[in-house]
This record gives sequence, C-alpha cells and structure tokens, in this order.
Amino acid sequence: MNRRPKIAVIMSENTSSSADRYDISKNYFAAIDRAGAFGFGIPYALDLVDQVVDEFDGFLSVGGRINFPTEWYVEGDKSQYPPSDRLAVEMALMQGFLERDKPVLGICNGMQMLGCLLGCRMVSNVHSSWPGALEHDREDVRHAVEISRNTRMADIFQADAFRVNTFHREAIVEVSSAVTVTARSTDDGVVEAIEVPARAFAMGLQWHPEMLDAEDHPGLRIFDAFVNAARN
Repeated sequence: MNRRPKIAVIMSENTSSSADRYDISKNYFAAIDRAGAFGFGIPYALDLVDQVVDEFDGFLSVGGRINFPTEWYVEGDKSQYPPSDRLAVEMALMQGFLERDKPVLGICNGMQMLGCLLGCRMVSNVHSSWPGALEHDREDVRHAVEISRNTRMADIFQADAFRVNTFHREAIVEVSSAVTVTARSTDDGVVEAIEVPARAFAMGLQWHPEMLDAEDHPGLRIFDAFVNAARN
C-alpha cells in the first residue's frame, strides 16, 4: 500500500470564551482523509516545531480569531481579537514549511498569516474599511468569487467562478509582490484567495472549503491538490 502523506494541522482554540481548550472542526481532518492523507493536530508547543517541519509532508493553517502583530495591518488599524499562544507556534511552523518548500495551505486566518508573512497588509474589519464591502462575517450567506486566470489555482478549480461561504471579518487589502491574488469577491472585489509563485505549493483561501459539498463543489479540489503536492 502506498504511504499516505502526513499533514500537520495547527489546532484552533475557543478564544471566544475562556481559551482553555483546543477547539477544531472535524471537517478539516475529513477533507484531508478524503484527499488521501492523514491529518494530525499540533498543539501550541514551540519545542515541537522543528520536529514537525522535519517529519510532516504538509502544513494546514486553519481558521481562527487570534491577535496578529500590529505591523501586519494598515496604518492606524490593529487586531480586535485576543492574544493566543497559537501565534508564535503557527508562525514558526508556516515559516519552517515555506523555507523547506513543503506544501502549505492556509484557510481564513491561515490565508491572512500566509500573506502577511510575505509582506501583505490587512484590515481588522473589511465591512467598515472597504468601500461597498459585503458583510463577510455571515454564517448564513454565500457569495460569488471570480478565479484569476493563468494561475495554478485556476488549474486546480477548473472553474471561472463559484459561490463560497464567508466567515471572516479581517481581510488582506495590500498585496505584496511575493503573492499573487487568485480570487476576488465578485460583488465587492475583496481578496478571497492567494498563491505564492516562488513555492511549489503555498496557497490561501478566505472561505472554508472543508465545509463545502465534497461531491460537486469545485472549491474542495484544493485539498486534492494540497495532498498531491505533499506526496512529492
């Protein structure tokens, strides 16, 4: 039997209450399993970072609401979320996997971290900061995104546009030269996906593909591409 890749998945936590326990959706692990890999939850222990980067084939940075460095925001803005021990561990993991050119997939919080580690800047509330922006922090809403042509992500999705879920208040608004925007919201132009051309596979999505229909939604194909990259 062929060896399944091992994917390191940073744990999330219940920052909305006491932040005294890890709290992560099973959907991430189900999506990784469906794509042909094993997902392993990584706790907030800096001593683990080097071993995880050495022994795992890919890194998944999941959604969450934690306090990011103020320098990651546009001038005059800052995070509205509570501090978390997750930040230092996640930054070290993502930087380690990027330096080794091992696959990285960032979802929501993870996309923002990926972009800002590479020079992008964000806002803490896209609805109030972006003229005409939709209310993106809505569990009951889906909106359309347009996929940028001639990108690796376009090759993965094999679709020009589709509708996605939306659970984010923060968003990237200034894009560095190290990052390519691969999707924008059709209605307001907010950045919805990015990729890093200098890496074999480093991509971020603002929506949550792990919650989409595995049978017919093109957005879930990102997990297949991620796991395929982890096999190489």
